[in-house]
Amino acid sequence: MELSVYNVKGEDTGRKVTLSDAIFGIEPNDHAIYLDVKQYLANQRQGTHKSKERSELSGSRRKLIKQKGGGGARRGDIKSPLLVGGARCFGPRPRDYEFKLNKKVKGLARRSALTYKAQSDAILVVENFNMETPKTKEFITITKNLKVADKKLLLVLSERNNFVYLSSRNLEKTSIITASELNTYKILNTGCLVLTESSVAAIENLFKA
Repeated sequence: MELSVYNVKGEDTGRKVTLSDAIFGIEPNDHAIYLDVKQYLANQRQGTHKSKERSELSGSRRKLIKQKGGGGARRGDIKSPLLVGGARCFGPRPRDYEFKLNKKVKGLARRSALTYKAQSDAILVVENFNMETPKTKEFITITKNLKVADKKLLLVLSERNNFVYLSSRNLEKTSIITASELNTYKILNTGCLVLTESSVAAIENLFKA
């Protein structure tokens, strides 16, 4: 698959970039995508949720009402889950939500996600560019020139560039990452995937089977 390379003014440079079919043209595997996204979201969870159970509450252990004859539910002390302010039955405890996923499954999922973006014409290639100072206005001008200002944008660089990052971090719909940080969730959670020329080669080197 060939894509035209544009400059920051939105002009076609006349050059072409060939996207590898082994990365951007495979048969997508939806289940691998599901597993990789599920793992990514699970890893974002802090897992610090906690509610107190009966043994962790302070309070009298005296039985408040007699066992039978009252017409209500049986209950013991004031820490009963049946009472307001009482304990919680089977409440959440701190836990780790991470789970193992094989590298080959992750690679397949990322190649599948990139294939879906290529099939939907949601990939744009721009020539390598730099910014001399952090300028959000200048970055917005670039997105307007490329006609992606109104889309949820993910710009992939081959290596970290602080000026480009600082110029875009105030923009709600824009994210800047390096090729090594690219994952299935971020690929799918964007309207337009913008790749620099050097990042295309980096992605193909990282995600090759």
